[in-house]
Amino acid sequence: MSMDFTRRDFLKASAAGIAAASVLGSVPSFAEDKSPDFEGKKKFAGIGSCRKVADDIIYVGVSDRRIQLFENVYPVPRGVSYNSYVILDDKTVLVDTVDRSVTGQFFENVTAALGGRNLDYLIVNHMEPDHSSAISEVLVRYPGAKVVCTSAAATILNQFFACDISGRSVIVGEGDTLNTGRHTFAFVMAPMVHWPEVMMTYDTVSGALFSADAFGSFGALNGNLFADEVDFPRDWLPDARRYYCNIVGKYGKQVQAVLAKAGTVDIKILCPTHGPVWRENLGWILDKYSHWSSYTPEAKAVMIVYGSVYGGTESAANAVAAEISRSGVADVAVYDVSKTHVSELIAEAFRCSHIVLASITYNMGIFTPMKNFLLDLEAHNLQDRCFAIIENGSWSPVSGKLMREIVDRLAGCVVVGKTVTVKSSPSEKDSAALAELAGAVSASVKGSAESPEAAAAPAPVKKWVCTVCGYVYEGEKVPDDYKCPLCGAGPSFFKEA
Repeated sequence: MSMDFTRRDFLKASAAGIAAASVLGSVPSFAEDKSPDFEGKKKFAGIGSCRKVADDIIYVGVSDRRIQLFENVYPVPRGVSYNSYVILDDKTVLVDTVDRSVTGQFFENVTAALGGRNLDYLIVNHMEPDHSSAISEVLVRYPGAKVVCTSAAATILNQFFACDISGRSVIVGEGDTLNTGRHTFAFVMAPMVHWPEVMMTYDTVSGALFSADAFGSFGALNGNLFADEVDFPRDWLPDARRYYCNIVGKYGKQVQAVLAKAGTVDIKILCPTHGPVWRENLGWILDKYSHWSSYTPEAKAVMIVYGSVYGGTESAANAVAAEISRSGVADVAVYDVSKTHVSELIAEAFRCSHIVLASITYNMGIFTPMKNFLLDLEAHNLQDRCFAIIENGSWSPVSGKLMREIVDRLAGCVVVGKTVTVKSSPSEKDSAALAELAGAVSASVKGSAESPEAAAAPAPVKKWVCTVCGYVYEGEKVPDDYKCPLCGAGPSFFKEA
């Protein structure tokens, strides 16, 4: 008997066995599946994941712990939550949806919260896809639901999902209201916090403000829905700061305008689209937002950021850190710009009052990771900080001048002390200059220094760059008989840096 014949016999016997078992009911037959549609199925997970925010406000959001990068940019080792809320009134309301990665759990939650009722309204505060990806399916599942949003949101919705809601939309503007029975919702426009179509929804009955991305945080919820159920300052504040500064930080003026509006209503609950819900000590998180959005440092603190290849610049940064600490400044932190994600550096820059930049010269410019950090600071509109600068270059140190140019473009930012130039690795002479710079930073932190402009008053030494090899000569003028020590070029080949 051949092997092929044996295999065929085996397959025939297996098929016959499965068919017989199906008849006996031991193996389910798909043709005989009479289970109800998904709308009628009771899912334990949906019932278990919902939590009450108030009497008739139910949290139906979902946490994603598999995500690696939020917006494909920001590391989120603790995951992220996508928050959504159901209000059970004479008319039912769903506030925002979730990212496409968690729609399965989301619809279980919504179905459980509605308890068999239809959905009447979907309020869309923000059209970014991490909050809007489920909108199309919501409209299919609940064909009677109307979409409440701004006119700009309706346009963007059509751009993302080719979804024309003109026949089932309620377009709202500043101060418009929607009554659903016991509840009346007032709509607060929040353009550029942080997209142009954003609004917030205030429930005049419960005092809940559904605040879109404002007051949010990175991090998955671990069953603790409310900020008062966790140690927020210890476990959540760094992620809340990093979230705000990187996602919304550029738009401080717009956030300040929304905070001014928020001050005119009695907010009792803050319901963001990411992170914990606030029902206690709201003043604490509002104060943080006031600092961040006005670019006011949270602390008299020093962050030292260095970009180093062979350790010389790192040594200079460590020396300055030690000297500042010895002077009595306790809040000092040192970061390697090459291995610290820029989102963490941006958040720390928003927290600290003083920033020391130490960079090698790289390809006749700023070390690339340091340049990216500084340009990101500029893009996020950081203001009103004190900077100090250390540059390194074995033959052509120009990074200090170039870093200064970027700092000078930041509103209200000043440079404390004189730029310290290191060539390759710190010398004894450099150590004295680094100690002097650390003293200027410490005095400024303590508020005992002369004005930053006065501290930086000594005119910088002129620098002349060899156009052949890039070597830098320091002095008022290149001597007539000077020859470049690297390439031998004469003075006519030097130009002022």
